[in-house]
Amino acid sequence: MKIFLTTLLIFISLSIFAQKKILDHKDLEIWNTIKNKTISSNGEFIMYSLEKGEKDSWLKIKNGTGGLVFEHERSEKGQFTYHSKYALFTLKPWKDSIKELKRSKVKKDDLPKDTLGIYNLNTKSLHKLGNVKSYKTPEKWSGFIAYLLEDIKSVKKEEDTLKPKKKDKKKSGQKVGKENGYHLVLRDLNNTKQDTFKFVTDYVFAEEAKRLAFITSGVDSTVKAGVYVLNLENNNLAQIFDAEKATYSQLNFSETGKNLGFVVDTDTTKVLVRPNQLFHWKEGAIKAQKVLDENNAPNGFRVSSDGKISFSKDESKLYFGLSKPPIVKDTTLLDEEIVNVEVWTYDEPRLYTVQELQVKSDVKKSYLAAIHLNNSNKLIQIGSLAYPDARLGNEGNSELALVSTSLPYELESQWTGNRARDYAIVNTNTGEITKILTKMSGRINISPAGKYAYGYNSVDSTWFAYSLIKKKMTNLTKGEVFYNELNDSPNNPYAYGSLGWSENDASLLIYNRFDIWKFNPDTGLKTKLTNGRENKTVYRYVKLDKEERFVNDKKWILKTFNEVTKNSGYYEFNSKNNTGKQLITGPFSFSTPLKARENNKVIYTKESFIDFPDIIASDLSFKKQNQLSNANPQQKEYNWGTAELVNWTSLDGVELTGMLIKPENFDPSKKYPMIVNFYEKSSDGLFRHKAPSAGRSTINYSFYASRGYLIFNPDINYRIGYPGESALNCVLPGVTSLIDKGFVDKDNIGVQGHSWGGYQIAYLVTKTDIFKAAESGAPVPNMISAYGGIRWWTGLSRQFQYEHTQSRIGGTPWEYPQRYIENSPIFNIDKINTPLLIMHNDADGHVPWYQGIEFFTALRRLGKPSWFLNYNGEPHWPQKIQNRKDFNIRLAQFFDFYLKGAQKPVWMKRGVPAIEKGINQGLELLPVGE
Repeated sequence: MKIFLTTLLIFISLSIFAQKKILDHKDLEIWNTIKNKTISSNGEFIMYSLEKGEKDSWLKIKNGTGGLVFEHERSEKGQFTYHSKYALFTLKPWKDSIKELKRSKVKKDDLPKDTLGIYNLNTKSLHKLGNVKSYKTPEKWSGFIAYLLEDIKSVKKEEDTLKPKKKDKKKSGQKVGKENGYHLVLRDLNNTKQDTFKFVTDYVFAEEAKRLAFITSGVDSTVKAGVYVLNLENNNLAQIFDAEKATYSQLNFSETGKNLGFVVDTDTTKVLVRPNQLFHWKEGAIKAQKVLDENNAPNGFRVSSDGKISFSKDESKLYFGLSKPPIVKDTTLLDEEIVNVEVWTYDEPRLYTVQELQVKSDVKKSYLAAIHLNNSNKLIQIGSLAYPDARLGNEGNSELALVSTSLPYELESQWTGNRARDYAIVNTNTGEITKILTKMSGRINISPAGKYAYGYNSVDSTWFAYSLIKKKMTNLTKGEVFYNELNDSPNNPYAYGSLGWSENDASLLIYNRFDIWKFNPDTGLKTKLTNGRENKTVYRYVKLDKEERFVNDKKWILKTFNEVTKNSGYYEFNSKNNTGKQLITGPFSFSTPLKARENNKVIYTKESFIDFPDIIASDLSFKKQNQLSNANPQQKEYNWGTAELVNWTSLDGVELTGMLIKPENFDPSKKYPMIVNFYEKSSDGLFRHKAPSAGRSTINYSFYASRGYLIFNPDINYRIGYPGESALNCVLPGVTSLIDKGFVDKDNIGVQGHSWGGYQIAYLVTKTDIFKAAESGAPVPNMISAYGGIRWWTGLSRQFQYEHTQSRIGGTPWEYPQRYIENSPIFNIDKINTPLLIMHNDADGHVPWYQGIEFFTALRRLGKPSWFLNYNGEPHWPQKIQNRKDFNIRLAQFFDFYLKGAQKPVWMKRGVPAIEKGINQGLELLPVGE
């Protein structure tokens, strides 16, 4: 009887698996992704959007037990008002409708616009506002919303916005738009009363007080141009500045709304150097007062229209930007008279390609300055040409500011990849500058109370604190291991980071590999708070309050991660007595919880290879858990997969770990084709969910597992100077260890990777024939030519990458020529016997496109089976959905043909001739035998 039942269970299990569907490319369209999850301040409501197949989103609002409160199609970007009374969200036109309108040649300006949805959580009523360009709500109070209308007409019904605009043959007066401004509607959410202010170019709510400021252009005779402040407590509207024609920028309140600053240019002439003026308004004043212009700005500087205006917490100082006058063009020159030549100089700090990309930011560059509002508007320049970057302490109240410059070290960063800085402190009352730190590698910060400069100096791998008051340096971790213990690149090891500061800058909390330590910043005395090293568990602080400045002596929530099992969870730590308890842990990857502002209610996700990261509601005890979403119930209908850790020893004797993905219906007595996919180290991601999607550069694990593939992802341990050999030493024994288990089809193993992974694959196939097929994305086959290339997205030279970072050569080609040759597949391409698919796009900003071409043309010269994919205009990986889908189809066809004996696609037989590009993709499968 027992044998019969066992046999029956096996039969039922096999029947269930047999009935399950196999993932196909069309199935990607039905998979949902959770976007923009948020919790209301009172913790009673949770809002999120489900985006289906990268198309339209469906917004949902639920209560803490998972009950549906509200839902709406094609809606996204939801947010709750401060006091949890309303939910705001954007309604988008159907994407398919927009496509059809574009197909009908409807102009961009005539396409349907977005709609603002306002849902009352108390009355359960919805109001829709069409043609809303943008909207704002107060940050720390609620009851009002302000929004700009795209259309000059009054509010339209939302349904009307789904249709293309009809051209109005009648000419109306001034039109709304970027130049003239838009109609601003201020709406009282409690009673739906509203006011409209015409031709508004900018508007802002005060953070805490019920105040709204806005600017009008005055293009309509019924509207006076200028700056207005509306007191929403008494409905008093005051025009605090007026000018017939002016340009405004940087409108901003102080936190309490009692002060307002803005920059204005009232000059109506066409002078190229704009005479910007800085204005300040104080509550109770009739008009804003000019505090700075070109006449009293520091010599060689002017008020910047790009420098952000802010106020100190105590509102005694107004911070703004000073800028250098722009470089003026000779506008009288004709195009044929202008010489366009690039002059590159060997010793200029920034490479010319970097300068080109930073022209816009250079034009907008400003230097922080302060106006002392309680001291006759005294001006103090904080940032300067010598120290352009500034950081304020104690929310702008501190007497001292930290300033820095990287200019002396920018040239050498071309090959070091490490931009060191010099630091100084500026007295914000007197402007006095004191140099404190020289050539510090690693970002240095100012403590929350403004008492210390602190950070990690990567050159000597040491955390330090520098007392700005005593002007004293204290090395906190000298000689101790608070840096990356596993560093395997020819670079200074990075730090694990810091948790923050305790109240009033009393202690600095620093991470090492596993634990949290508390340091006295003056004496260096330290206390170990957690005990993770003993059981290989990493403890990291969870910042639940976004506005938290200090880590208080209270119960903390820590995230835990076990390096051996890869399990994670949450831990409660009592910082008063350094005790704690594990609240929840398991074979999952847990997210950082989002906490309600007013109580201990939270939402979070947990995921594994099998489990989608659905939203869970709980409190900080994590005892009671309510799953709120079920984003992809259809997953149970498909043959999925499982993930497990595997271990082996590298050829040079290092114990290694990797991930093995198996089909859900895995049978150890069968043999499966396997794809090896890797980058550097990935096993910590064992419990990350891999939803089916059209990825930009790598195989989708759930997709291939569903289709009967094994996926092996080995961790790589690198030896400096020999990255290619290191990959070989780690990957090959990992593959053979799995073959030895008996379920891998050793004759049908493929390998796939992108960028650094693409390079390693290019190297591997010159050394082994174990792979039947390989896809190498954006590879570097020639380290010598790549060494001097440019990373076009940043303009940086690639030299630092080979000398100090990922490529791990450890020096220049003239120091180690043999290393560059040995690690470059180009010199051994004649040894390749593996069919290769290469994807490298012509707008790649990371790896020079010519590297992929060098690889392919060499293979072509030797008659090696190879194909080259170039998605025109795409960067390091295809980003457009149609291109990502195409790449995934071709990648699957390539591996199915070589590893599963599937039919050959047309594009592999004859390519896609240039004359057919964009017309015939060649994705059809050839008849069997061709």
